[in-house]
Amino acid sequence: MIIIRPIQSSDYDALHRIAVESGHGFTSLPVNEELLKKRISHAEYSFNTEVEKPGNEGYLFVMEDTETGQVVGTTGIEAAVGLDNAFYHYHLGKVVHHSRELNVYNTVETLALCNDYTGASEICTLFLSESHRKNSNGRFLSRFRFLFMAEHKERFSETVIAEMRGVSDDSGRSPFWAWLEEHFFSLDFPTADYLTGIGKKEFIAELMPKYPIYVSLLSKDAQAVINQVHDKTVPALRLLEAEGFSRKGYVDIFDGGPTVEASMNTIKSVQNSTKYQVLIGEVNDDNRYIVVNTQVTNCRATQTPVSLRETANQVVISQQVADALIVQEGDWVRLIAN
Repeated sequence: MIIIRPIQSSDYDALHRIAVESGHGFTSLPVNEELLKKRISHAEYSFNTEVEKPGNEGYLFVMEDTETGQVVGTTGIEAAVGLDNAFYHYHLGKVVHHSRELNVYNTVETLALCNDYTGASEICTLFLSESHRKNSNGRFLSRFRFLFMAEHKERFSETVIAEMRGVSDDSGRSPFWAWLEEHFFSLDFPTADYLTGIGKKEFIAELMPKYPIYVSLLSKDAQAVINQVHDKTVPALRLLEAEGFSRKGYVDIFDGGPTVEASMNTIKSVQNSTKYQVLIGEVNDDNRYIVVNTQVTNCRATQTPVSLRETANQVVISQQVADALIVQEGDWVRLIAN
């Protein structure tokens, strides 16, 4: 059975392997023992803390194949970004140059450094090992987060964002960063990306241009990748767009990839998920659902066939599924069709 659960300190080796597998551009999982262990301990603290409003909590989950005990994926949520460290983006804007006398009217795109998403919740750190990219596991890993957020809304902000990985090649070269590197920095993209991942962001404020950049002044290669996603990120973007996320003109300061956003209550999986009371018995239906218990510290989720008794607001699940979800008859679960 495939389940999703909170990360534990014993998952370090698996998380390190995933960090290596994820490659360049996956800023939230740097290949750094100290930082990965810190990320795990912070997640454990967050899951065990009583929360009335979102703060600097970070929730990191893993996907586990219970038959082998292997961790095969990860997914995370940051409750409110930018509260401890500045959270930077470029905003795509426009400047109009107009001369009535010469009858010239030019609209020029600009990139302005900003911190507009400070305090927003961020879904992040989504990665699934190739061996398990099947049976809708990727979709499960992505959508599960919204059921957790729907069940524990007090822990998250009204605005939810996701930074999508931008264009870079197999060696980690980003055409967008290459232009910035040439004119403002002396760091290659993997180094800058790594420094950000380990929390060393001071160089951004120190070296990043303070005034808006005219997009037309960038190299053609850099212009071409602004607001574009990495080929491997296209499926993740499509999933989020189906949930109601959209681009609002914000892009990553390193690779130019888009940031998408949605209001919590307009996310489809938040809107359409429903709570049902558990009955344990034989399941005769084949329709698969994502099912998550209502706990935080012992959160568990799986995707499984269930039998709904909608009039009575009850759901029938097998004993095996109940054990995996750590629920008993009479407990409540939140679910949505997958």
